Amino acid sequence: MATITSNTSVSSATVATRPFQQLPPPCRRTCTHSCVPSTSKYCVTVSGGLHDSGTQHCVQSPSAHFTQRRMRGGLLISQAGPAGGMGSHGGALGEPVDNWPKRILVGLAVGYIALVVLVPFFNVFFQAFAKGIIPFLEHCLDPDFLHALKMTLLLALVTVPLNTVFGTVAAINLTRNEFPGKVFLMSLLDLPFSISPVVTGLMLTLLYGRSGWFAALLREMGISVVFAFTGMALATMFVTLPFVVRELIPILENMDLSQEEAARTLGANDWQVFWNVTLPNIRWGLLYGVILCNARAMGEFGAVSVISGNIIGKTQTLTLFVESAYKEYNTEAAFAAAVLLSILALGTLFIKDKVEQAAAAESRK
Repeated sequence: MATITSNTSVSSATVATRPFQQLPPPCRRTCTHSCVPSTSKYCVTVSGGLHDSGTQHCVQSPSAHFTQRRMRGGLLISQAGPAGGMGSHGGALGEPVDNWPKRILVGLAVGYIALVVLVPFFNVFFQAFAKGIIPFLEHCLDPDFLHALKMTLLLALVTVPLNTVFGTVAAINLTRNEFPGKVFLMSLLDLPFSISPVVTGLMLTLLYGRSGWFAALLREMGISVVFAFTGMALATMFVTLPFVVRELIPILENMDLSQEEAARTLGANDWQVFWNVTLPNIRWGLLYGVILCNARAMGEFGAVSVISGNIIGKTQTLTLFVESAYKEYNTEAAFAAAVLLSILALGTLFIKDKVEQAAAAESRK
């Protein structure tokens, strides 16, 4: 054990040490604080925390020369050499002397991410621009390509607002009210996560198809679901349904209700309470859920592929366009569509990162 002696607000502190195979030489500098006479004198340099920066204090210990630092309000004691830098053993007390296993793990993690994510991602851009920018732009201006892009954006424009409204209302009612079957209903919200999108498309096709349960009613109303935009929207709404509600439920459960109760006491109605009290508290979670919902809507493939029929120029989205172009050996067009989808994904990730940073900055205030 080593004792730090000081005339400052804290008179002493006990620092646990561990033996080293080779000890550094004693400190040769003159401490600014008087030392208790001893055959071995060691200086402790305080760089922050409880003492003034740069103040040196004496330690009566035959085992080590320390450098005292501040870390998260506590005191981090590490071994140092005669010049005040890190000694030959290096690192803080408690850290392994040899950190090569960490380096191997970090290298494996970076290599895995590069192999699985980065290499395929950059290869898409390389293949798309292999013959220059002009062929790439020609494929982007193809009528079938533009129609697929329009269908992708329309699906996101329709499904994201609907699921945002549904998710907000459902989350508020599930967290504010108690009723029979609440647990079962909350478990149903995760159903789109557990069911394959292909199965989802098949279920909707069997339900709204020519021989489905609602076939006669839809025929009388002149509404087409299968092989039409309506069915594609239903399939996309199904697979993106949980994102907003699942983001809001934990926030609402941890939210302090005293503000809402105070607003109602002052005469505010439900809409005023939501707009002025609830929404400001959940806005970051709501925006985060909307971003995830939009990303999934633009990238959905399986459910939309089954119910749309993948008809070129009619019910084809960008993801379906990539598949059909690749199967027809039109790889340049397929990679052009893949590049556009990748750019949309990068934009979504950028917005998501900014939302997280803004939410974190606000939580620190």
